[in-house]
Amino acid sequence: MTAPLIWIFLVLLAIAVPVAHAMLGGVAAALWLDGKPMAVMVQRLYTPTQSFPMLAIPFFIMAGSLMMSGKFGVYLVNIARLMVGNFKGGLGQVSIIGSVMFGGVSGSAVADASALGNALIPVQKAEGYPGGFAAAINSASSTVSVLIPPSIPLILYGLVSNVSIIDLFVAGIVPGLMLGIGMFTAVWLVAMAKNLPRSPLAGGFRAFRTQIFGAIPALLMPVFVIGTLRFGIATPTEVSVMAVAYALVVSGLVYRDLNLRGLWDAAVETALMTGAVMFIIMASSTIQWVLTAERVPQSLGLWVGATFSEPWMVILALNLVMLVVGAFLDLPAAVLLLGPLFVTIGNTIGMDPVQLGLIMVVNLSIGLYTPPVGTTLFISTAIARCRIGETVRALIPFYLVAIIVLALISYVPALTLY
Repeated sequence: MTAPLIWIFLVLLAIAVPVAHAMLGGVAAALWLDGKPMAVMVQRLYTPTQSFPMLAIPFFIMAGSLMMSGKFGVYLVNIARLMVGNFKGGLGQVSIIGSVMFGGVSGSAVADASALGNALIPVQKAEGYPGGFAAAINSASSTVSVLIPPSIPLILYGLVSNVSIIDLFVAGIVPGLMLGIGMFTAVWLVAMAKNLPRSPLAGGFRAFRTQIFGAIPALLMPVFVIGTLRFGIATPTEVSVMAVAYALVVSGLVYRDLNLRGLWDAAVETALMTGAVMFIIMASSTIQWVLTAERVPQSLGLWVGATFSEPWMVILALNLVMLVVGAFLDLPAAVLLLGPLFVTIGNTIGMDPVQLGLIMVVNLSIGLYTPPVGTTLFISTAIARCRIGETVRALIPFYLVAIIVLALISYVPALTLY
């Protein structure tokens, strides 16, 4: 039953069928060819939705939607300009610093790419940045958001691999900062070569003091999330609900820019994103059920143990597979599909599942700005109104940075297990 499922799934993907529909089509065809009732698939679709930890996803999305609108975005960009605007290519650095700060609120690379891209790319182009380079900065730096907690992909990995979401959140901080520093350096080097302008914000320390006081309530959200989880005050689901309440208070009482229209827009965005994620979760659970019934993870683990003699070779093989898969599947779908399989393989070489989770998310996030399916790549290119080829060529330094960070966290466990 496994072979027909895989082939039909790949054929449907090749003809541009959406990932979740392709998964369901593969499972349905495999069940039909094997003579099993379709009712089994319907039961498997329903099962993963009955998970209490799964409720954290829509609530964290809602909290991010509430915080990203209004004054917070303005404060964030201004703080970043005051911090790095005096560097060559200062507006490019603002995009990266903004992603690091934004990631602690949104947890979504797509939300980051849309919000910061619309705010910064037109200004960058007006100051002389090539459109492809402005789009490249935004599409690559927005992926830092999937590592800085609260991270939606890390929550999904924790759910399918039975790994502590708290540990994953804490482990994601250092790789996220490493990516940020690496991309900061790449932008600075390119800016020096292209003689891009500095972009300081006028006002000096007085302006910085005003902006930082304005942004503190929102920037405290990741501290609140990590602190509450780490000290065992609440579960991830409970913290996500508290984050929504916190976002409502900050937006409604501190910034005073939340109205009924903004609340409605945040609710609609949350519903759409949650629906898309949940559909992928439901579809992937059917594939996981078939693979488990056919004992594919166990067979794959035995094959890897017999084929590769050294742990470093297994890690290299996993990374190569994920780089290829990430170029064709969206990040949540790839995490849900590969997570259970790769945890089994990781166990054969004694790899900690927390480290594996960070390797997986960093690796698959590269696919977000890699053709042919890169989500942040297409969002940023559309905002910059340039050609995909221009953006991809400008992305080469960012690919190098991401590969270096990926290699470090793959072979230096202390960077994720500290």
